[in-house]
Amino acid sequence: MEFTLSIKNVGKKYGDVIALNGVSLDVKKNIIFGIVGPDGAGKSTLIRILCGLLKPDEGEINILDAEMPKDYLKIKDSIGYLSQKFSLYADLTVDENIEFIAEIHGVKEFHDRREELLEFTRMKKFRKFLAGNLSGGMKQKLALACTLIYQPKLLFLDEPTTGVDPVSRREFWLILAGLLKEDITIIISTPYMEEAERFNEIALIENGHILAVDSPAGIKSRIRNTVLEIVCTPARKAYDLILASGDDELQLFGDRVNVILDKEAGSEEKVVKLLKDNEIIINDLRKTSPTLENAFIHLLKESA
Repeated sequence: MEFTLSIKNVGKKYGDVIALNGVSLDVKKNIIFGIVGPDGAGKSTLIRILCGLLKPDEGEINILDAEMPKDYLKIKDSIGYLSQKFSLYADLTVDENIEFIAEIHGVKEFHDRREELLEFTRMKKFRKFLAGNLSGGMKQKLALACTLIYQPKLLFLDEPTTGVDPVSRREFWLILAGLLKEDITIIISTPYMEEAERFNEIALIENGHILAVDSPAGIKSRIRNTVLEIVCTPARKAYDLILASGDDELQLFGDRVNVILDKEAGSEEKVVKLLKDNEIIINDLRKTSPTLENAFIHLLKESA
């Protein structure tokens, strides 16, 4: 199988802080691959190393059949990168920003491609707007159009929807899904588990370690027990009671307690009785399939 990217035992430290610890990944061609984890997990450090913006302390990196960072200049125009912060020119129009990036990358005949990208990102009617006057979602779409003007084979996006409204976020994901027709591989970092459901494959990362690499369905299938979702008041007290009572694995999400039931018969009844005996008000109770959040916390506890 051909891989767009392969890395082995990549490590990075900032002083005494270990940002990445022995990270290994293989990313197939023409997929959306997600690097998923909480803030501080090492996502941005990994993306910046893969883009050639940071040097690793150790490990091997092969991108588009080039050894990194040694052969970076050979493939730099085949890599696109969107950072968390808007980094284009606020005092240039949408059209001018795209033209400027095209010229930097030596793209002479960019006009037809620009029209295609403006249509694709639904930005045509905003082409004369100054970039600084655009909304957060529009700025991200402009940054994407600028990156795609030179037709990279590999696109890195570092938390591209942070601070973007839900409607623009959904539209952004539709645009990215459409890009796969252009024979491009997309690698995205995100802290949002619900976004990770959209990816073909994901790597769950925490404290610089990769916990698992698989499809979202494959990750969730690692929890084989039933998840009991309890909406209750007060949820924190319910969580503490169940935690103190036995071996059930549980997670607290706002007013919900998710209990990954053990295989013991009557486990659900035991939990419900415990809560009622302690005057916990149960507003809703149902069995559900595991979510990525459930799987992430489950894998985190396993690794610990």
